[in-house]
Amino acid sequence: MDNLVRDIVIVGGGTAGWLSACVLAASAAPGLSVTLIESPDVPTIGVGEGTWPTIRQTLARIGISEAEFLLACDASFKQGSRFDGWRDGTRGDHYYHPFVPPPESGSGDCVSLWRDRGVDQSFADFVGPQPGICALDLAPRQRAMPDYAGALNYAYHLDAGKLARLLARHATQRLGVRHISDHVTQVTMQDNGDVAAVQTRTHGAIAGDLFIDCTGHAARLFDGCYGVPVVDRGNELFNDRALAVQVPVTSGSAIASQTTATAHAAGWTWDIGLPTRRGIGCVYSSAHIRDTDAEATLDAYLRTRAGTSLDAVSPRLLSFRSGHRERFWECNCLAMGQAAGFLEPLEASAIVMIELSLDALVKNFPRDRAAMDVQARRFNALFRYRWDRIVEFLKLHYILSHREEPYWRAHRETVGIPARLVDLLEVWKHQPPSTFDFPQVDEVFPAASYQYVLYGMGFAPPAPGSLKTGDGAMAEQAVKQATARARGLAAGLPTNRAYLDALREAAMPATLTQDMKG
Repeated sequence: MDNLVRDIVIVGGGTAGWLSACVLAASAAPGLSVTLIESPDVPTIGVGEGTWPTIRQTLARIGISEAEFLLACDASFKQGSRFDGWRDGTRGDHYYHPFVPPPESGSGDCVSLWRDRGVDQSFADFVGPQPGICALDLAPRQRAMPDYAGALNYAYHLDAGKLARLLARHATQRLGVRHISDHVTQVTMQDNGDVAAVQTRTHGAIAGDLFIDCTGHAARLFDGCYGVPVVDRGNELFNDRALAVQVPVTSGSAIASQTTATAHAAGWTWDIGLPTRRGIGCVYSSAHIRDTDAEATLDAYLRTRAGTSLDAVSPRLLSFRSGHRERFWECNCLAMGQAAGFLEPLEASAIVMIELSLDALVKNFPRDRAAMDVQARRFNALFRYRWDRIVEFLKLHYILSHREEPYWRAHRETVGIPARLVDLLEVWKHQPPSTFDFPQVDEVFPAASYQYVLYGMGFAPPAPGSLKTGDGAMAEQAVKQATARARGLAAGLPTNRAYLDALREAAMPATLTQDMKG
């Protein structure tokens, strides 16, 4: 009897489950089967979500066209994030974290050039065109471009519920994934600690060689079978609640090119633009503000920024804790999505962590059970590294603030700052963030991301050093070229609204035909 891995069983649907099913089925060699078991009674949250540019490669990999994705998920383009009020809360306090990195001449040289010549511009505006493109609500691509190609790097805003439904259709109708809608009632274990099968209410036992737990916070397999502890990161990331609303938008209204995160006294408010609505949510720390005061904060935002009020929409209260599993692969079972962990949604890390986990699994897939324990140890070490880096990056946004409310002062207390981040901040007084600080091949947040946040928040760029570290003339030429390119892009790119309306109009006859058949 061999120990080949032939049958993958995914327990749980949603974005994590169906994205796992699509990636694994699209990558599977002949003889490997993928089954997804989904409870019919567990709804998807379905609020607007942000993604990272990696999602384009993932969608192409599983065979979904960009137009199909945009239409099916009520999606729009995301070119980064804008942070309002984070530095000190005064008028004009904002900065961008765009997806296009500084010019290739050397980001450290660009920092030096900005220090010496860019006093009237933010760092992001000085080194690249994307903040200006976002300010004009422009799309990152023309419709004639090939799928997933753009004039600028980009990701998407989307409706999570619609994404899960698109992935489910694609997995079952095009990729051969077996879908079982049923309740898991029991888990059968082998003597070596592996999961042998999951028992379902009406379909009986579903056996497998590799199981993926996509059951969200419940973590049915990881908690129920293995009891893998959760590492609580709440002492570093204080936010634990969010009030989420959906605000309809009028036809022809502008669609923002970025996620806007607006700081308030005890957290921040997200604002995500989709073609038919805006997803808006107040994220906060229940230790620093009462629920009723958070409601008042959200109401004030809606009145001043969205032309509505809390009375006119239906808010949902979401409770969460920032944390992750101590291990993510145990025996023949992997935790994916919220079963692996969840951190506050400031930089949209949830979906990208699913993508990175699947990529690591596919590239190092254990053909035989004998290799699984080795791959599990490697996987666990890599993803503990990645969760730690995300926590550090999120914390960076808070500790540089000069706001004086108790919530913001508490973030600056050294006891709640990761030790590695404390060391890096000392290094960054003397040199900009670089690849030496982030050595992994697939870092979630590269050095450029840290530069945008550091200098956007007012962190002083390093003073001139004793040694020249790059070519200042090359950096200057690269910045000039980026400035010239910005003018061309501003003149040639359509608005997000024009792009997406034209896409929907072009697809309308096919959509009507499909509706008539359905």
